[in-house]
Amino acid sequence: MGKLSGITVVDLTQFLPGPMMTVMMADQGAEVIKVEPAAGDPAREQAPFDSYGGIEHSVWFANLNRGKQSMTLDLKSEQGKAQLRELCRRADVFVEGFRPGVMARLGFDYEAVKALKPDIVYCSISAFGQEGALAHHPAHDMAVQAMAGFLSVNDGPDGAPVVPGVASSDMAAGLTALSAVLMALVGRDRTGEGAYIDCAMFDSLLPWCVHTAGSAIAGGPSPKSAEQRSLGGAGFYQVYETKDGKHVVLGGREIKFARNLLQTLGREDLLPFAEAPAGQQGELIDFLRATFATRTRDEWVSWFADKDVAFSPVLDFREALDEPHIAERGLWVESEGGGHHIAPSIRFAGDNWVPGRIPGLGEANKECLS
Repeated sequence: MGKLSGITVVDLTQFLPGPMMTVMMADQGAEVIKVEPAAGDPAREQAPFDSYGGIEHSVWFANLNRGKQSMTLDLKSEQGKAQLRELCRRADVFVEGFRPGVMARLGFDYEAVKALKPDIVYCSISAFGQEGALAHHPAHDMAVQAMAGFLSVNDGPDGAPVVPGVASSDMAAGLTALSAVLMALVGRDRTGEGAYIDCAMFDSLLPWCVHTAGSAIAGGPSPKSAEQRSLGGAGFYQVYETKDGKHVVLGGREIKFARNLLQTLGREDLLPFAEAPAGQQGELIDFLRATFATRTRDEWVSWFADKDVAFSPVLDFREALDEPHIAERGLWVESEGGGHHIAPSIRFAGDNWVPGRIPGLGEANKECLS
């Protein structure tokens, strides 16, 4: 029995933030009823596909919607609205990811749902929140990162921003929404009162900059990547190309790691550069670039094996998923009947987690309303 067994969630979200939040609840035993339009969550159609129990599903959709039940409702019809009201009456949590104002027009804003279930925990997930100058501005992840300042330091050697490799504002919103909902459920147990949560991707991502944007937070200028220890201005927090055109990283800025490596390489004279401010370590970075270019990536992996230095090879996803560490921790699993999942990062000692089945579109229409 999962930690959230007995909790019922009505989930009207699609794509990434909301489904990521609710799959973490489903993984812990919550009954998550995913309400979809007739065409389904667009993630269902996103390639690539894998065979789960003999049925082809999008890997994206499967990994964010396993263990849920799927209902298809036309929320513009009276019948669809009546059916959603029935779901609300037995729900503990209601999650929606529409643009601000949509739920009010449909008749399912917080006050309307609260009238049906007074202790409901209601969570709205949007790009910029329900209020404010940007509330109605359309945006997916990259636009939010751009508006929040993050894209300005997601730059290449020429200083130009590049497309980020991680949908950070989507993921931040999913984690923030989950935390808020669980807090509200704890509070409800104590007071009997539900809560309304306005979770914005923008608001969720912004605190992630405190270690890099300190100067701007304090009212000063914006940070520049080349002058930041965590963004490319330090020799021991840096990406280096190897002889075979692959890459490795030094990922620990503590001076002990610099000392261990530079002593081994016979260049203790460069240690003062490792202690210098970011942006003033050019001679050290140049030396390390020239050094790493003398061996292949795998040769460096072998060379570093017995050295206490924060070093890692840059792996692609295929290489990463095939690493023994992944298997040892059970992080990439195949469900019974086939189909691959990334295991939940929240797992409790003694629990034997297995992936839930992937819901077919609308397959629970009768069951959820019976």
